[in-house]
Amino acid sequence: MKKTFAVFVKAVLAGFCIGVGGNVFLALLPTSKPLGAFLFAVGLFTICTHGFNLFTGKACYILDNKPSYLGTLVVIWVGNLVGAFCMAALVHLTRLSGSYTEAAQGLVAAKNADSLGSLFVLGAMCNVLIYIAVDGYKSNPHEVGKYLALILGVAVFILAGTEHSVADMYYYAAAGELFTGNAILRLVIISLGNVVGGLIIPALKLVAKKCESEKTTV
Repeated sequence: MKKTFAVFVKAVLAGFCIGVGGNVFLALLPTSKPLGAFLFAVGLFTICTHGFNLFTGKACYILDNKPSYLGTLVVIWVGNLVGAFCMAALVHLTRLSGSYTEAAQGLVAAKNADSLGSLFVLGAMCNVLIYIAVDGYKSNPHEVGKYLALILGVAVFILAGTEHSVADMYYYAAAGELFTGNAILRLVIISLGNVVGGLIIPALKLVAKKCESEKTTV
């Protein structure tokens, strides 16, 4: 039970950190979206350096874990939701609330107008980039390479218009629409897309490794 709670707390912190990145993105969205996308990476940078639990990143490692890991992912998803909501709630207590809410409502309107199939595919596309970011940070032997992976992975998924479930949790919360059936449905669809996208490169790497092993054996 204590282990599950620790997972949850680290997930809340991760959601909160994504909210920090979301704040700066919303602030710069009207004037400089590319700069906002670049600075949004502060969230993933903090998460990776402190070992917090982010659903999109952890979903990339399903194939490396036992089936019970899926339950852990659910705990992380809920924790991320709580953390993202907490950051949005804090913003609503400040003078920034009006401008942030307006910017978030614009983003959310586009998501609400989109089809569920489109959101799923955009979620999958997003997590291909998240895998590049988090696994690049994890496995790149060069310090500069580690941080370039994080920054470029995040900036590209934002500028490409893909869907990151935890970032979207924050945007829905900032827009005041998080706890609605429509929002939860769309977040779940995006999250499922994130899971599929996060497994594309790992799964194909396993296939390639198996083929190479069989060729060597023969």
